[in-house]
Amino acid sequence: MRRSFAIRPLVILLVLAGMLIFAGANAHLFYVALTSQPDCVAHLKEPGSKPGQFRAAKSAC
Repeated sequence: MRRSFAIRPLVILLVLAGMLIFAGANAHLFYVALTSQPDCVAHLKEPGSKPGQFRAAKSAC
């Protein structure tokens, strides 16, 4: 019975640490997604004449 008193706080601490790491990783992902601007790449400006050739829906370049 005494051992369960020592294990329970450890389990709670590990769960909270995992939740904090998960939340921090998601916050970092959200920050990077909002602050990064991808470079322009070469792409078709007009609709392609061959099947499978696609152009950007709305080019930012």
